[in-house]
Amino acid sequence: MTTAAPQDRREAPLVLDTEPPRTLGFTDQAAFWLNLGVSLIGFSGAAYVLFPTGHPPLPIAGALLATVLGTVVGAAMVAGPGAIGARTGAPAMAMLRGLFGTKLSYLPTVANIVQCVGWGVYELTVIALGVSALTHDRVPHALVIIAAGVLSTVMAIWPLSSVRALRKYVSVAVAIAMIYFTVQLLRQPIPTPTGTSWSGFWPAVDTTLAVSISFVPLAADYTRHSRSARTAAAATVTGYSVAQVWCYVLGLIAILQSGGDVDKIFDTFLGVAAGWLFFAVLVLREADQSFANVYSTAMSIQNLLPRLDRRILAAGVGVVVTLLALPVRDFSSYANFLYLIGSVFVPLSAVLIVDYFLGRGRSAWDLAQTAPARPLMLLPWAAGFVVYQLFNPGSISWWANFWTKAQDTLGVHPGWWSSASLFSFLVAAAVTAVLVLIERRRA
Repeated sequence: MTTAAPQDRREAPLVLDTEPPRTLGFTDQAAFWLNLGVSLIGFSGAAYVLFPTGHPPLPIAGALLATVLGTVVGAAMVAGPGAIGARTGAPAMAMLRGLFGTKLSYLPTVANIVQCVGWGVYELTVIALGVSALTHDRVPHALVIIAAGVLSTVMAIWPLSSVRALRKYVSVAVAIAMIYFTVQLLRQPIPTPTGTSWSGFWPAVDTTLAVSISFVPLAADYTRHSRSARTAAAATVTGYSVAQVWCYVLGLIAILQSGGDVDKIFDTFLGVAAGWLFFAVLVLREADQSFANVYSTAMSIQNLLPRLDRRILAAGVGVVVTLLALPVRDFSSYANFLYLIGSVFVPLSAVLIVDYFLGRGRSAWDLAQTAPARPLMLLPWAAGFVVYQLFNPGSISWWANFWTKAQDTLGVHPGWWSSASLFSFLVAAAVTAVLVLIERRRA
């Protein structure tokens, strides 16, 4: 005779159609999002805020405001789908069955698999670069990648246990390291950038928002285990906003103190007294980012193959991500990747939130394997995507050239006041609201 696991020790379901345990409270989830918000990517990513692509440097006040605004708005966009996941109990991609129908939900599912694998590879590479900076290249690159890949995969096989461990142990160590670096960096003078302009303010906002919004297609994989939707939303916004703003502010200070040389940003952290010890904490903590991407890739695949054990999927994804990361040494197109993610998932977040809370979501969403297609809901998603590209074509030459020509053809020439993320979100939300009204009248 077997005894049921204690209420707070149960793990995530093995197959898709099993009701998830609701064991995560506010502290568990806030700590989880705090750990995701603190990242070595954030330290170096602050350069794209301080030096927006195609614009003069932002003044310090502008960089700080762009960081706070982009982070909080982005976290709120993540909290919406997170709250829906807590209400429905469905993983992120399976939740989209209610929005698009099962077959059409495969479209964002495949996109999410690609981006999660890409982020997983990127995170393992970041860990390897961090270890390289710590040890002066004494530890073989492949050994670090394999060790980090194994750790990420093990965490993905036992996701809820990993979330609880992050709250109990890792969050405390990370907070101590962040406080220490804050004190040490603020003891040094902070140079003031010259030749600054506010013209790149909204592109800087879009950069920080894009980092936040990348978690939209992952959030419900974890919030589905929340005890309430309100708890999930509050923990997401609070934990992630505090962490990412803090992380970016430290990155901004370190970049300025390094003379604007982003390649030396890790040297700035390692240059303070005992900096290597606290930097090692942040490097090891980076594994929770790769864990989240490996687990969410497995959950996305499970939307396609609902009867397959998620542990097998997580193990397989972990192996693939690790193998792909072995030959990678850097990601030179990081900013372009962020913009592309934002253009896909910012409007998707808007469509999802509006249709669930104002449309048929609360009462008539069908999340079953046989959920009928709703092709009209692709329209606002596509409209938001197009608006994003028209306002920010990005820097990938062939892609940017196409949308630049579209700008000239349509007479759309965004100015300093335009935000690709916010306009994309608003347009997608507005078109969805119109479709919702039409559905209500027909009903």
